[in-house]
Amino acid sequence: MTDNATGKSFDMPVIEGSVGPSVIDIRKLYAETGYFTYDPGFTSTGSCQSELTYIDGDVGILRHRGYAIDELAENADFLEVCHLLLYGELPNATDKAKFENDITMHTMVHEQMRNFYNGFRRDAHPMAIMCGVVGALSAFYHDSTDINDPKQRMISAYRLIAKMPTIAAMAYKYSIGQPFRYPNNKLGYAENFLQMMFGNPCEDYEVNPVLAKAMDRILILHADHEQNASTSTVRLAGSSGANPFACIAAGIASLWGPAHGGANEAVLVMLNEIGDVKNIPEYVAKAKDKNDPFRLMGFGHRVYKNYDPRAKVMQETCHEVLKELNISDPLLDVAQELERIAREDEYFIEKKLYPNVDFYSGIIFKAMGIPVSMFTVLFAVARTVGWISQWKEMIEDPSQKIGRPRQLFTGVAERPFVPVDKR
Repeated sequence: MTDNATGKSFDMPVIEGSVGPSVIDIRKLYAETGYFTYDPGFTSTGSCQSELTYIDGDVGILRHRGYAIDELAENADFLEVCHLLLYGELPNATDKAKFENDITMHTMVHEQMRNFYNGFRRDAHPMAIMCGVVGALSAFYHDSTDINDPKQRMISAYRLIAKMPTIAAMAYKYSIGQPFRYPNNKLGYAENFLQMMFGNPCEDYEVNPVLAKAMDRILILHADHEQNASTSTVRLAGSSGANPFACIAAGIASLWGPAHGGANEAVLVMLNEIGDVKNIPEYVAKAKDKNDPFRLMGFGHRVYKNYDPRAKVMQETCHEVLKELNISDPLLDVAQELERIAREDEYFIEKKLYPNVDFYSGIIFKAMGIPVSMFTVLFAVARTVGWISQWKEMIEDPSQKIGRPRQLFTGVAERPFVPVDKR
């Protein structure tokens, strides 16, 4: 590396990963050159080393611990993927049974936490409730907030994975004025979540196995996605030594942003705007017009320049759910026609605007009767294992230090103070 202003040359080490682009180690850049790097959004900056998730968006690859996401979604269940992310390996039969039991034993929340919900307005956004309640977990579980104790770190991980569906379902029940449902230890993870969401004390609730399978796959497909905005937020908060519950609450706050976790919600907003199948040609024409502000939501992906590897599994799941429920809904008709056009129209094919995971998950949630306000909450339930695994990896990495990004200052350099009567 040569500084053209002075002619001086500097050697910067290059670090090779097991797969993917090599990185230039710039940790000594300022000390040796007097320069910082400028990278808004950190799109060309590696903030950490990680063994969890690998993405190659150009060719459509997403792997957890080396396993392709579509293979995991087709063959594993969500808690197996949780074990994989936390421990690095898929569990054998004995470990699987123990892990499932350990998670199940942590699904209840402290009874006093019910009082937290009463402090919110009934029309409070569920994500606002999630931020507050998850952050408050540290006030109830003091025995798992010592981040330097490996056992406490793992207990807090189990608690967060186990309690997040309970907290999410309670937020939903509170918003519609129904009594909270306790977890049922006889049910699996996805099944339990569905019964807490949709069951009520007046009648027995039988979990539809097709819907339970769909929910389980959705959780798997959203479990982790490398160093995205919310994951980086969790890591940055955790770098200060904050307790894991506070860090996950920070991740939830970041996920709440419409540019991150609100994509499947945007799909439903778009479908509502289109309204009817007969209006689709008009909106497709608007989408093709670069001077028109309208955009088709749920097509293409910022990371995946080819096909979103999660979308094929989600497409199959979406069709299974629609077939099982056999419901008549104009918006679902609009969605299915849009999907057909995107797969046949040369404009979409040429620009690789394939339906993505958000498009299909939005349709599935709509079909299952989940309100739009809960879409991002379900994303948070799924992503919790990724956040806590990334947090745990960061805490255990001896090279990590408190996050402290630099800046390019463009304000006034210096000026003297002027008394108020002379301004």
